[in-house]
Amino acid sequence: MSFQLNQLSIDKLKKIRLFLLDLDGTVYLDDLLIPGVREFVLELKKKEIPYIFLTNNSSRSANEYVSKLNNLGIPLSHDNVLTSGQATAIYLAEKKKNASLFVLGTDSLKKELMDYGFLIEDGSDRVDYVIAAFDTELSYQKLVKACRLLDDGAGFIATNPDLVCPRLDKHYIPDCGSICLLLENATGRQPVFIGKPHTKMIEIIRKKFPVSPDKIAIVGDRLYTDIALGCNAGIMTVCVLSGESTLQDISKSAYKPDIVIDSINILNEIF
Repeated sequence: MSFQLNQLSIDKLKKIRLFLLDLDGTVYLDDLLIPGVREFVLELKKKEIPYIFLTNNSSRSANEYVSKLNNLGIPLSHDNVLTSGQATAIYLAEKKKNASLFVLGTDSLKKELMDYGFLIEDGSDRVDYVIAAFDTELSYQKLVKACRLLDDGAGFIATNPDLVCPRLDKHYIPDCGSICLLLENATGRQPVFIGKPHTKMIEIIRKKFPVSPDKIAIVGDRLYTDIALGCNAGIMTVCVLSGESTLQDISKSAYKPDIVIDSINILNEIF
């Protein structure tokens, strides 16, 4: 049963001409596609309404997300995906092209950053920036190295502020935000966060899709990233209860979604 779904909200949804869809907890949990997602995307494709899968999870590259979603039966190309890793690369390119980086992140993220022209320095004592991300290959040695580099004045950038990553078994695991707290407590340094809820990703998308904010909706499961981004960007927000957030969380949150639904499957009743 949906919550807070009224005719006014339905009418607004029907006017949306660009959907931004979160992945973890919204489209899938682990490798299990959430019911109704494929049908909703196919309907958007049929009606020629653009959709972007917008994720803070930078542990995979955009190409890997395309492959995963295609294997789950979701039609998309590289143009339908924007990761916080890509957004971080675009942000860095605006600050310093070909910068040297120490990356707390996966090999997939490192490769994606290298594709944008950045130099990955795992052994150097000096780098331009320390990049923190959702690092499923994290080690204590990496944390020690990052602390030394930050103490020596390297810039500090994080792909996303998510504290945990949702899983099918509801036993959440530490995400980039939790890793950054370790570094902050050790060094006193706070990173510049690039991913949701900061509006850099929206700026990138609107350059490709010149749609007015009142015709854009973000669908996500996390209040302090997905819904906060929508509030910050002035776009419609749809919170699904298939991931991290609960009705109790929403009642306590400063970020109130326009619509709350059990899962993305409810949108199929509208479209």
